[in-house]
Amino acid sequence: MKRLLFLLMIVCAGCSRFQSVTIEGELIKWHPVTITFRGPSLSETADDNPFMNYRLDVTFTNGNRAITVPGYFAADGNAAETGASAGNKWRVHFIADTSGLWEYSVSFRTGVGVAVDPDPAAGEPVALDGKTGTITVLESDKTGSDYRARGMLLCSENHYLRFAESGEYFLKGGADSPENFLAYYEFDGTPNASHKYAPHAGDWKPGDPVWHKNQGKNIIGALNYLAGKGMNSVYFLTMNVAGDGKDVWPWTNENERYRFDCSKLAQWDIVFSHMDKLGLLLHVVTQETENDSLLDEGEMGPQRSLYYRELIARFSYHSALVWNLGEENTNTDSQRIAFAEYFERNDPYRHPVVIHTHPGQYDRVYPALLGLDSFDGASLQMADMKDTHSETVKWLEKSSAAGRPWFVCLDEIGPWNIGVQPDSNDYWHDDVRRYTLWGNLMAGGSGCEWYFGYSLPHNDLNCEDWRSRDHLWDMTRIALDFFINNLPFWEMECGDDLLTNKNAWCFAKPGEIYTVYLPGNESSGLLIAKGEYDMAWFNPRTGGDLQGMTTVSVQQNTLIQPGAPPAEPEKDWVILLRKKNN
Repeated sequence: MKRLLFLLMIVCAGCSRFQSVTIEGELIKWHPVTITFRGPSLSETADDNPFMNYRLDVTFTNGNRAITVPGYFAADGNAAETGASAGNKWRVHFIADTSGLWEYSVSFRTGVGVAVDPDPAAGEPVALDGKTGTITVLESDKTGSDYRARGMLLCSENHYLRFAESGEYFLKGGADSPENFLAYYEFDGTPNASHKYAPHAGDWKPGDPVWHKNQGKNIIGALNYLAGKGMNSVYFLTMNVAGDGKDVWPWTNENERYRFDCSKLAQWDIVFSHMDKLGLLLHVVTQETENDSLLDEGEMGPQRSLYYRELIARFSYHSALVWNLGEENTNTDSQRIAFAEYFERNDPYRHPVVIHTHPGQYDRVYPALLGLDSFDGASLQMADMKDTHSETVKWLEKSSAAGRPWFVCLDEIGPWNIGVQPDSNDYWHDDVRRYTLWGNLMAGGSGCEWYFGYSLPHNDLNCEDWRSRDHLWDMTRIALDFFINNLPFWEMECGDDLLTNKNAWCFAKPGEIYTVYLPGNESSGLLIAKGEYDMAWFNPRTGGDLQGMTTVSVQQNTLIQPGAPPAEPEKDWVILLRKKNN
């Protein structure tokens, strides 16, 4: 039986007008439950600042499991549609990771600066403080690519992210450009917006979300297109004030730091919720190099704390989300550690935390973060894409040695003015495919997002049409599908030392499965363990079935010569050897 939207209004006899509660959602595991409280009536511009001088936290408990979720001022509760900047609605979003009865209790405090005060007893109680309630959560009924069928995407015990419900490990492929993806002209409060995404108008489908009755179709269509190509992630800035684009911010204006635009952020959330349904990870980049000292001069002060809190309160309930502490980051070690620790303490779902660097500055940024419980991975930018494989291996090994394995992604390639070219310039993307896509994956990396250089059409600031790299998405999907369908990649590691050709790469679980990537016109000997193996070839350019299946049998650890590929030896090929009965 289809579960209907659950809507409950509680009005206590004899209670004030501040004490009604609305609960919305399907009330099933891994699905958002939105609880809206009727509280003090304020506005974005009120002297009594609703963002800084009020702090709503709701703690949900199920047996020994307790999750404290920060809340936020939601204006009239329907600001995405009405454009409201004032109202009496205060809201939290909760994701239950366990079915059954959940109890909740409310902490609602007021006082100057209470929102950024870590003391739970700071300020004075507001009407709903101390109120309690219950919700009953059932098992999920979602299937397919919808992230709500898989559970929250979290760090695992190894070098990959993993879905909490399905147990699937995650490899990403998606868009790094445009970095100002949220500079969309139909979002409220977005003057001089860079993007209309008109080429994707036809990709919107009846039943897809809109706001203001008919707005948002183009950006929703763009996401439909990308997901339809088999991609699963999008990189975007939530703030580029004083940066490159100067057209994305969460505040009521670009000079404000303590007041947020309720309708704009609610519209962003419509887009993010659609990404959940499409299976697109939110790669949330919180700042860029030009503005990494804009808030509190780079320190973990009240401006930054409030900014992070609002992002967490509004968006942390999304199933697949990565917090990126900054693009091309130049903060100090102590500042970066403080940023990461803030997310660890305050994100109720403990989404992964990474940071992006300037090319060649990895050894300045990453060493101080190795081994920290609050930090989870590297977001690499490569000036020379040929270094992708070795740099990925390096940080996987260093993080393991430090006792906390990272996941390592390739999120930008240089040079800055080129990146990934349009298909019309470089249809086969041979170097990109070899050095970055397969280079990262064959090292044990977690995948790639694609950056579009500034000297090219549809670049990192003005990309309007993701179809400009249509064939790139195809080859990315081919690589991801190969790994997901053929390899227990989470159990494997770089095995380049098993090869005689140092231009080739090996990814292996020795004695069980070996994968070898060969550049064009190259061959290599491969050292394998005793056993009988099925050997086949895979075309990384066109995908399709495995080809040229043969049997390889060795009586002891032996160097084998796989021979020539089934066709086009001048092109790159992948060899797969699997021990029989595996």
